[in-house]
Amino acid sequence: MTKVLHFFKTYYPDSMGGIEQVIFQIAEGCTPRGFDAQVLSLSEQGAARNQPLAHHVTHRSRLDLHVASTGFSLSAFKDFKELAAEADLIHYHFPWPFMDLVHFASRVRKPTVVSYHSDIVKQKHLLKLYQPLMNRFLNSVDAVVTSSPNYARSSPVLQGLGDKVRMIPYALDESTYPVPDAARLAFWRQTLGPRFFLFVGALRYYKGIDYLLEAAHLTGLPVAIVGGGHLEQELKAQALRLGLNNVHFLGGLPDEDKAALLQLCLGFVFPSHLRSESFGISLLEAAMYGKPMISCEIGTGTTFINIDGVTGRVVPPRDAPALAQAMIQLWSEPEEATRWGGNARKRFETVFSIDGMVDAYAGLYDELLGRA
Repeated sequence: MTKVLHFFKTYYPDSMGGIEQVIFQIAEGCTPRGFDAQVLSLSEQGAARNQPLAHHVTHRSRLDLHVASTGFSLSAFKDFKELAAEADLIHYHFPWPFMDLVHFASRVRKPTVVSYHSDIVKQKHLLKLYQPLMNRFLNSVDAVVTSSPNYARSSPVLQGLGDKVRMIPYALDESTYPVPDAARLAFWRQTLGPRFFLFVGALRYYKGIDYLLEAAHLTGLPVAIVGGGHLEQELKAQALRLGLNNVHFLGGLPDEDKAALLQLCLGFVFPSHLRSESFGISLLEAAMYGKPMISCEIGTGTTFINIDGVTGRVVPPRDAPALAQAMIQLWSEPEEATRWGGNARKRFETVFSIDGMVDAYAGLYDELLGRA
């Protein structure tokens, strides 16, 4: 088996975000194709080696410091160097400035891949200091992978890397999702009513939930919000000020409940308004469940998943009235909404298949290892 070492700041079970899910899907999917995947991440729980997770192995270095969304760890230098020496190929997951330092300090001489998950958007001032290191790092690796042509076209960083950039869309393995039982479906149908809009995701600064609340105020239509985050109390206070009895904050839920809500909802609303949302895994989940979608045009992969007038509606970012109008259209035109949902499912099957993603990554690994 060829050994591949993935390196990212967080991973299961400490964190369960979209990037972690992508790493998991790549690691699991490439195992039957002859690649033994290992993942090294940082953790507040401390160091640990050789922890089994499904069909691959995870390692943890102790998280010592967390500044500006960047985790730092002294022990990670040693841990990474030891694991990289045993690996045949290194797969980095960007952005994470500390990773660049570890890469150069370890003097990596193995084939290297970077999955470019997002531009750095929030820390603009720190980016000016980090940019020389970032450019040196991205130019030093063998291949940089983006998840959509939209992001490749709109990212100045990716545009500067030329032929080094490859495009491999994210994908989901539908067989890993639970099938909700009748009792769970009945519970949520009774709780939320026969028709409702759904949002699933962490309540972060770039998700645009404040605009969704304004749209819910304008329409009076029922909205279920699944997920937690440091903005949760602020958003609940906004909902209280607006008198939103039609918005349900459900917090984090087990996968079985999330699957039930995705199956039952009328449509999926994804109001992310900043480029920090480079793709939108939960938007892709909605497509997998055959749901019409509403998202914003921010020049990223969200509009690669959701095509206006084909799989749903795409509206301008930070525009609550436009978001409200799209919700009203889905609510009042059920036949159109059903057609868009069917198109979303077909697009998921043809563009975002798990076999397509892992075959592409396995092919890239083989190419960089000189086996193409």
